[in-house]
Amino acid sequence: MSGLEVKDLTAGYGAEPIIRNVNFRVDSAQTVAIVGPNGAGKSTFLKAVLSLLPKSSGHVRVGERDVTGVPTELLASYGLGYVPQVHNVFAQMSVQENLEVGSFLRRKDMPARIDRIWTLFPDLKAARKRPAGTLSGGQRNMLAVGRALITEPDVVILDEPTAGISPLLVNAFWSHIQIIKSSGVAVVVVEQNVGRALEECDWVYVLVDGTNRVDGPPSTLTEREVSRIFLQ
Repeated sequence: MSGLEVKDLTAGYGAEPIIRNVNFRVDSAQTVAIVGPNGAGKSTFLKAVLSLLPKSSGHVRVGERDVTGVPTELLASYGLGYVPQVHNVFAQMSVQENLEVGSFLRRKDMPARIDRIWTLFPDLKAARKRPAGTLSGGQRNMLAVGRALITEPDVVILDEPTAGISPLLVNAFWSHIQIIKSSGVAVVVVEQNVGRALEECDWVYVLVDGTNRVDGPPSTLTEREVSRIFLQ
């Protein structure tokens, strides 16, 4: 499997860029977090990577393939999965129907791939006939992750997947992320909880004012240091 590399990415909503010359990398079987204060440019970065926002300059690669100009709707076929923070399931469809919709790019072996999602998220299997809108927030997030994984991506991007869910489910969610990583997938997590990001991830990038402020393995960063950087 392959990872994701972003080089010198500049993007914004008008003449004034919101992110400037941002660099980022995640390799296969690695979990990398993006943290930063509100307004740091985390959402803009994701939107630019996913072609939801025009890029002024820079390049995005999935493995050896340059996907800088690839439209959003085609990125899944290049091995890039995405789980937005909100509106991430089809509420009126059943849990199983959500997974089936997610597998539209790869119909081959769909039952086997759905079974793998049931193995990863057994609570979803128990609720497979229920409308997705009746699930708890944590269960909906798990379903959204399962739908992103159903196409067997090389890279999956999770936008604040633990926001608003109970501490118990947060622990379960991070356990699932570790299992996903161990399967060889490159995992990108935008996370507000700096301490948890440092605890769970292999590498952490800190964005402040739309630029790379610091990055490194958790062994070289502390929650206090990162929080101080937020306030600079």
